[in-house]
Amino acid sequence: MRAPGVLQIIPELETGGAERTAVDVGIAAKKAGWRSLVASAGGRMVGELEAAGVRHLVMDLATKNPLRLIANGFRLARIVRAEDIDLMHVRSRAPGWSAWLASKLTGIPYIATYHGAYGQRSALKGLYNSVMARGALVIANSAFIAAMIRRRHGVPEACVAIIHRGTDLADFDPERITEARRQALREAWGVEPGQRIVLQVARLTPWKGQRVLIEALALLDREGMGDVVGILAGDDQGRESYRADLETAIAAAGLEGRVKLTGHCADVAAAISLSSAVVVASTEPEAFGRAAVEAQAMGKPAIVTRLGAVPETVLAPPAVAASERTGWHVEPGSPEALAACLKGVLALSETEIAALGARARGHARAHFSLERMTESTLQAYARVCGNRVG
Repeated sequence: MRAPGVLQIIPELETGGAERTAVDVGIAAKKAGWRSLVASAGGRMVGELEAAGVRHLVMDLATKNPLRLIANGFRLARIVRAEDIDLMHVRSRAPGWSAWLASKLTGIPYIATYHGAYGQRSALKGLYNSVMARGALVIANSAFIAAMIRRRHGVPEACVAIIHRGTDLADFDPERITEARRQALREAWGVEPGQRIVLQVARLTPWKGQRVLIEALALLDREGMGDVVGILAGDDQGRESYRADLETAIAAAGLEGRVKLTGHCADVAAAISLSSAVVVASTEPEAFGRAAVEAQAMGKPAIVTRLGAVPETVLAPPAVAASERTGWHVEPGSPEALAACLKGVLALSETEIAALGARARGHARAHFSLERMTESTLQAYARVCGNRVG
């Protein structure tokens, strides 16, 4: 029987949740017997794909130039024919239009994962976004995004599949984090013994809320909590002016040396293991929010803003009883609310933290494993391909 072929299409493979998911699904498809290919402009994750036997095709898929999008559509059509591809899986809007054209040219279906809560304030932007809803199936990372897709694009419920992003829980097992890994980060960050770490793992962009966290840490500092260190781990991805603004805010708050912009973190699990709390301070809706899941998998307190899909991943009153809590929800854009929550979390006893951690790890294992995500995605592939993979 012929092995089915799937081609994932994404702008690049540098860093980010969509990119991580593309790699994870590409590897899982290969292990499950699919001919698994990924097309992108490249990036630091390509080596991981190729080491697992997944073919990577280099294309300028990060472009938004209309003429190049058309050219990419014709090139994708040639690839689909040459590689006998059964399904294309799109993970971004601009290359989504190229895949849409390739689908029209070849008759091969595509599906799309709606990775973001894309802005849509005009009819033109709505048209641009609509390519993610024109395929045979739309994958939503959360119930929040699924409802948005149905509301915006009128997609029938049967054509929307909710598949939460999955985390490799083996990587986020507290028992696997060695002291050597922890110490390497302490030294790299310049964190002194006895200092407590409040961690945010997110690319540096205004809507991720780094400024809110800095202001919250300044409020804690004024209350005498001088042992708290803020680690803001993430690339600026060329947003040098925003990084400079954050550095100015840190200096103005008198927190130089105690709030650190540490750049890309290659060992997120060890970073979480060092933390006393993990914060998702987003001021705009997240489509999912992997950082909160990873924090819970590590048994660490997760504090997230009450926006978008992130609250779906973290259990907190009033949705659940206090005895079932796995983290905290706070109002977005409020340094005061975040500071008050952090103060309470940092005052918890070791016994309270241990009980919270056990609940959080169980919640993450039950709902957000890598295996659950990849299995559900491969089932979606088979559903769409139908007789082509028989």
